[in-house]
Amino acid sequence: MVEIGLIGKPNAGKSSFLKAATMLDVKIAPIPFTTLKPNVAIAYVTKQCVESFFNVKCNPKTGACENGTRYIPIKLIDLPGIVPKAHEGRGLGLKFLDEARKCEALIHVVDFSGMTDEEGKPSIDHNPENDIKFVEEEINAWFKEIISRGLEKLKKNFQRATKEEIVSTLEKQLSGLEVKKQEIEMVLEEVGIEDLDKFSRRLRELSKPIVIVANKIDLESSRKNFEKLKNKYHLIPASAEAEIALRLAKEKKLIKYENEKIEILGELNQKQKDAIDRIRRDVIEKFGSTGIQKALNYTVFDVLKYITVYPVADRNRLSDSDGRILPDAFLVKNGTKLKEFAFIIHTEIGSKFITGIDVKTKKSLSADYILKDNDVIEIVHAR
Repeated sequence: MVEIGLIGKPNAGKSSFLKAATMLDVKIAPIPFTTLKPNVAIAYVTKQCVESFFNVKCNPKTGACENGTRYIPIKLIDLPGIVPKAHEGRGLGLKFLDEARKCEALIHVVDFSGMTDEEGKPSIDHNPENDIKFVEEEINAWFKEIISRGLEKLKKNFQRATKEEIVSTLEKQLSGLEVKKQEIEMVLEEVGIEDLDKFSRRLRELSKPIVIVANKIDLESSRKNFEKLKNKYHLIPASAEAEIALRLAKEKKLIKYENEKIEILGELNQKQKDAIDRIRRDVIEKFGSTGIQKALNYTVFDVLKYITVYPVADRNRLSDSDGRILPDAFLVKNGTKLKEFAFIIHTEIGSKFITGIDVKTKKSLSADYILKDNDVIEIVHAR
């Protein structure tokens, strides 16, 4: 399962983002809305389901499908708040990132209102750009510390070590961070190892990209700060509190909330009506959405380049062995080959792989076939 980390200073809205991202009111099975640990929960990215291509109704084993939208589970890890100079031991130090080792990307939730300082304490006119910079610096410092420990294991000065020795040493040192050998080789070729700050920063950017969420965009001060910084950084405007409010109103059947459209259903008191009107006016109409789902989808599909593939056991019925229609939607990296996918499904299927069938075209596929987004595949394997 894809793992994404939520980072940011204290009181930036990470916990609200986590709640907004995981309180889906569709029926989820077998993973219900529940916290796996105090800071880990299941969220969902969304895609248009391929059921419409075949004019059938799918029956997911995990996640859900609602009105043609497939909800595919991912894991969100809410990491403790980061403070400046954490790499020097302030706050929780760099221990705060222990659980981020397996995360493929990090979503930085930034309080854009300017009402909290770098440590999350009440403030006035705080510049959120300071938070963008110091959090990234702390994560880069975390990477540098781990890389430095690895290079110390080289018996000779790393400046005199061969490229192969450096790659081998760092591959072992960074294996717990899911850093790939080709990423190390790419950065060595691109920037070299002499400037360790530059090397660490570039390797972190490549292996653990950061997506910046401009949270609390429902506030006027946040919108002003967003206008100042939107051309300097790639920002996703968001309001976790607005998303939570809309989800709760939907659960109480006060509104219909789907595809960023709000329709009043029940009787609202004046306070509730004003709140919905404010969210519609200041968030939905200005930015197109509350930004929560957009941030998850952007991170998984645009930054990490995942595609969705649907394996079936019976190409004619589009089902698994239990008769479920389009039961699974797998997230796999763009560029994944068919036989690699077979191993992802099950080791035995991979080891006994014979061929694949493109269910849409009925054509046979080789082991080296590169999967495409929304492929529906039957894998033929020895029994």
